[in-house]
Amino acid sequence: MDKKGYIICTVIVFVIAVIVASTLKITLNRNIPDEDTTSPSSTRKTTNKREDLMEGITLNYHASIRIQKNGKVIYFDPYKIDNANNDADYIFFTHSHYDHFSKEDINKIKKDTTKYVITTDLEGEIKNMGVSDDNILVVYPDKEYDIDSLSFETVPAYNVEKTYHKKSYNWVGYNITIDNSKYYIVGDSDATPELKEVKCDVIFIPVGGTYTMNSKEAAEVVNEMGVKYAVPIHYGVVGSRQDAEDFVGYLNDNIKGVVLK
Repeated sequence: MDKKGYIICTVIVFVIAVIVASTLKITLNRNIPDEDTTSPSSTRKTTNKREDLMEGITLNYHASIRIQKNGKVIYFDPYKIDNANNDADYIFFTHSHYDHFSKEDINKIKKDTTKYVITTDLEGEIKNMGVSDDNILVVYPDKEYDIDSLSFETVPAYNVEKTYHKKSYNWVGYNITIDNSKYYIVGDSDATPELKEVKCDVIFIPVGGTYTMNSKEAAEVVNEMGVKYAVPIHYGVVGSRQDAEDFVGYLNDNIKGVVLK
């Protein structure tokens, strides 16, 4: 073979090799699973994210909730606290009724740096306990607030026909954002139009009846909202654990009901 023929053959072989290599690479790429959707590690992360929503959350009694996340401790309506840990970074109050605002229990959880998120009717009460203005945030319904790194919105909490919790009192529930998830503490309320419009991942909703929704009414509104987790509260003083269990039984299959106490 002369020199010209040798060069032509070499070029042809090189072109064929490039074509084969490119074809093989395309085939291999087609067979590699999509890591974001099918890999075991991706699946575990999704599962853990959902489980993490409920970590660090306890129901002390009745409607008294404690959330511990990211090194911070948040209480809502502290009542009948067992241990005086004085560990509260933030205390949120939905209204001034005795089973939601208890000075005895505040003294068990407060510390010098505790910050208080309160409705308008509690400002004088909190100041009389020696809390400085710098540590008090007075809130109104239908507003958005930030306190340090916490963001939340207030939702009106009231009775539609009963008079125990009037809309004019400006009492609230809190829809608070933690780790990009929303936790909605309803407060003492019926199934109001404002409640039904809230977008959240976890809802803490009263089920005891008499002064608030009963278990069936609460489940009906939660089923409309399409949350991930639903936690029954406001039983013990009024209502019982049976109301909490009945509430879970009324939920749609795609909603996880969690009885914390």
